[in-house]
Amino acid sequence: MRKEPTARIPLGILGLLIALTIYGVVLARYLPDLIGDWPTLAQTLIYIVLGVIWLLPLRRFLVWMETGKWG
Repeated sequence: MRKEPTARIPLGILGLLIALTIYGVVLARYLPDLIGDWPTLAQTLIYIVLGVIWLLPLRRFLVWMETGKWG
């Protein structure tokens, strides 16, 4: 366990918030134009997949915030 605080955690949280905001704005801006005419079930599946896909790199990012290593 860490004994002294590091700047990685506040910077990591700030970076995560900025990245998720950009991701959400880009999806909200461009995705409805692309899939707006699709059936509702297909749109729902796309939004579910894109809503979960950002979780894939999250574990490595949280490990970096705690340890400073990506692995």
